[in-house]
Amino acid sequence: VSWLFNPTRSEITSLDSGNIDDILNNADVALVNFYADWCRFSQMLHPIFEEASNVIKEEYPDKNQVVFARVDCDQHSDIAQRYRISKYPTLKLFRNGMMMKREYRGQRSVTAIADYIRQQKSNPIREVQDLEEISSLDRSRRNIVGYFEQKDSDNYRTFERVANILHDDCVFLSASGAISKAERFSGDNVIYKPPGENAPDMVYLGSLTNFDLIYAWTQDKCVPLVREITFENGEELTEEGLPFLILFHMKDDLESLEKFQQEVARQLISEKGTINFLHADCDKFRHPLLHIQKTPADCPVIAIDSFRHMYVFPDFSDLSVPGKLKQFVLDLHSGKLHREFHHGPDPTDVAPGQPIQDLASSPPESSFQKLAPSEHRYTLLREKDEL
Repeated sequence: VSWLFNPTRSEITSLDSGNIDDILNNADVALVNFYADWCRFSQMLHPIFEEASNVIKEEYPDKNQVVFARVDCDQHSDIAQRYRISKYPTLKLFRNGMMMKREYRGQRSVTAIADYIRQQKSNPIREVQDLEEISSLDRSRRNIVGYFEQKDSDNYRTFERVANILHDDCVFLSASGAISKAERFSGDNVIYKPPGENAPDMVYLGSLTNFDLIYAWTQDKCVPLVREITFENGEELTEEGLPFLILFHMKDDLESLEKFQQEVARQLISEKGTINFLHADCDKFRHPLLHIQKTPADCPVIAIDSFRHMYVFPDFSDLSVPGKLKQFVLDLHSGKLHREFHHGPDPTDVAPGQPIQDLASSPPESSFQKLAPSEHRYTLLREKDEL
C-alpha cells in the first residue's frame, strides 16, 4: 500500500551539491524540505509535502514559478551546514536562490502549506491610484514607495524582486504612468518613508536596475540596525547564527534605547554581520536577567549572549565612552570574554617585578563569573524553554 503515500504526480526535486544552486537560482519561489530519514517527524511530513506540491503544481504549472524540493541532510551534511539546519524537518523558503530569513512555521498540513505558497506568490506591492494615498500612509511602519513611468520595465521588475524578499519588513507601494508623473521629475524614483510623522524622506540615488545596490539600500532601511527580541522571534534570530549584543531596558525607557542605538551606529556599524544588535523588555526577560544576577530594577543592562555564556557589559554609564562598547564586542570575537569567564582577567597590566599568576592554578573569579556563577550559565533563549 506504499503507493497511497507516494502520489505518482509528485514532483519533489532532490537537491545535492551538484544541482542546488542551478535549481534554486532559477526558481521564482522554492520551498525546501530539509529532512533526515531517521526522524519520525520527517517521515510524517513527506506525504503531506508531496500532496501540497501536487496542489500547487495545478495552479502554477510553470516549473520555475514554484519548486518543491528536498535535501537529505544525512547524505548532504555540507548543504545542511551551509544553511545552518540544526533540526528536522525544517522548511525554508528561497526566492531566486536567496534564502528568506523566516522559515515556514505554520501547520504541517496540505492546506496550510499550499496557502503559504499562494501568499508568497501574491503581489507584495500595493498599487497607488492617487498620490493622496501616500500622504495618508501609516507612519508607524517603514514604507518604500516607487514611482515609475511604466510597470513593464527593468526598473519596476528590480523593485518587484526586492519587494518580494523584504515585504515582511517594509510596506511596498508603487505609482505608475500619469499618476506618478509629478514625482518623476528626474526619472523613475524610489523613496523611503521612515516611521514618524516628521521623519524626513530618503531618496535612493543608485541604479534602479542594479539589484544588489537597491537591495542593500532597501534592506538597510527596512531592517533596523537594532531589533527587538521577543520569545516569539527569538528562535528565528538565533537561526541567523550570530551572537547577540542585547540592551535590556524597561519598555517605557526610550532614552536608554535611543542612546544604545546611537552608540551601536557610531561604534559598531563595521561589526554588522558578525553580531546581532538587539533590545529586550526587562519585564519579559526577567528570568535571563536573574541568571546574571540582575533584576529589572538594575536595567538598563547590556550583555552579550554567545549561545555558550552570557557576558555583562560592566557599566551602562560607560556606553558613551569612545570605543568602550566596540572593545566589548571585539573581546568576544578574540575569545577574551570566554577566557576571562573561566580564568579571570588576562594578566596584561602587571607592574614591573610583579609575578604573573599561573592561570592554570586556582585563578581568581572574573567579573563575569561573579555575575553568572557556573550553575546559572544559561543563554538568553534557553530560558524560553523553562518558562
